[in-house]
Amino acid sequence: MEQFNQTKDLFNIFFPSKKHADRNYFALINELVKIRRQYDPQSQAYLFLQDKINKVYDRVFDEMLHNIAPPVNNVKFGTSGWRGIIGKDLFVKSVQQVTWAIIDLYKEANTSASLAAELGVKNLSEAQKRGCVLGFDNRFGNKLLAQSISDVLTANDFNVYYAGEATTGTLSAAVLELKAAFSINLTPSHNPLDYGGFKFNAADAGPAGPIITDFITSKARQLINKNESKIIHPQNSRQKTINAMESWQSLVRKGKSRHGLDYDSIIKTFESNHKIALVVDCVHGASKASIKELFKGINTERLQFLRKSSDPTFGGIAPEPSSANMAHAKASLRNRPEPLKLGVIMDPDADRIRFTDGEVEIDMNKFGAMAFHFLHEIKHKSGLVAKTVATSNFANALAVSFHEEVFEPKVGFKEFKPVIDKALVCFEESDGITVIGHTPEKDAYIGLILAMDMVMSQNKNLGDYLIDLQEQYGYYFPDKDGVPVSQKGTALNETLAKLDSYKAGGTLVVAGHDREIAQVINIDGHKIILADGSWLMIRPSGTEPKVRFYVEGRSADDTRALFTCARNLLKEIGLV
Repeated sequence: MEQFNQTKDLFNIFFPSKKHADRNYFALINELVKIRRQYDPQSQAYLFLQDKINKVYDRVFDEMLHNIAPPVNNVKFGTSGWRGIIGKDLFVKSVQQVTWAIIDLYKEANTSASLAAELGVKNLSEAQKRGCVLGFDNRFGNKLLAQSISDVLTANDFNVYYAGEATTGTLSAAVLELKAAFSINLTPSHNPLDYGGFKFNAADAGPAGPIITDFITSKARQLINKNESKIIHPQNSRQKTINAMESWQSLVRKGKSRHGLDYDSIIKTFESNHKIALVVDCVHGASKASIKELFKGINTERLQFLRKSSDPTFGGIAPEPSSANMAHAKASLRNRPEPLKLGVIMDPDADRIRFTDGEVEIDMNKFGAMAFHFLHEIKHKSGLVAKTVATSNFANALAVSFHEEVFEPKVGFKEFKPVIDKALVCFEESDGITVIGHTPEKDAYIGLILAMDMVMSQNKNLGDYLIDLQEQYGYYFPDKDGVPVSQKGTALNETLAKLDSYKAGGTLVVAGHDREIAQVINIDGHKIILADGSWLMIRPSGTEPKVRFYVEGRSADDTRALFTCARNLLKEIGLV
């Protein structure tokens, strides 16, 4: 069999020795998945390759269980927690060491009023009593890691609300509804299949601020360097299984008066409205565990779920809301006879979402502005709009018309903390959104319910709704990309600092023409705004060894020209 010879050669390449440290398990898994994609899932070749993949995962599991070496990459908590390679960075011992660091965090709160205020608890005793909401996405080995975390917490008198596989939005809701002290969510969000993640949210259920993440980072590194072995005696009675989706439903119902979204009515209307078809692509992520419950078990052919099976390899794709990944939802909707069509795709922990009506794709740059319009003009709610600096200025145009303010911080959902109870909508360029009266975390489920309400109440597809708004408020053409770079940290920042030579009043060459620079914003990278309102932005990624660039023209041609300009700037400073 050809597949036998291929896999045998691959095993020899990626397994040079018997030591876990010398074996690149995920490089092998990626190669096997590439080969597997060539075959029908029912074929013998596919099943053979799946068996080989399972055997490699068995070895990853053994590495996660028995690895006693320090993580290959230093623990670092950033915007969305700590991310690293499963088995090499995140394994039983390392996640337990990070959990000990979190326990030390609450011990420190006993004597630090500022830290206690940031955490939202008075002291260690209160944190132990209020407890931790613990959940994870579909990444391989997360159940093992979650239980190892729970063992450390319960052994130290913390109550644990064990949610199992759950989305980021439902875990955040559970913190608020249960009045828990914090949550631990094992997810690297949209990162590739070899990544694991460890995210900490405090009592406000939102992304933790620097004072917290810096403490966890520092303390975890100290514990890892000391490499002390601690005896653990778990108290199983302190672990209680919960349904995080029930918390989410309760929170949305309570928030109705603030955001105007009647969850129960929206679901009931969908069930009886035969004019609308809905396709939800879970991309094998955590949403598959609760999506049916979101729809209250509705059984209709107008509701389709795609990629809902368990597969930690994500079928070999990059598990993110993207144009390429949206193709399945678009194809499914085109075959539906209903006049109203809505398709969505979410990432593994369902904190990001993108939309389509079968023809038009709508990312958060557009949908965030549409959501602001819908809540302000249709639901008659007053309030500002919050958007990260890398998002489209479409929402800014609406805000001017509504005489509302715009809050525009640097990239990272935690930057919305100052306005989380004031902004009607908070959204970011990477497809994250929340609304007033909901969680301070980005949540794909609230975006889905919002989109359903838009379509059904207005009796028009999202693409048509978007055109109506563009005709009234102007056309904007945002886009983004990224390039891998070898530089990182201080060296990368020093190279990017060369862009400081571009200042307001100067010029930027775009498509061979000098364009006047009206403003430069340096709160997060370099955002160069031109006189006609078009702009480009270059910043280092906070989660990957990449430099990201964002552009927005007032025409499709202008956006393409700005993309070329952004790449030329990276060449100019020596990054590509």
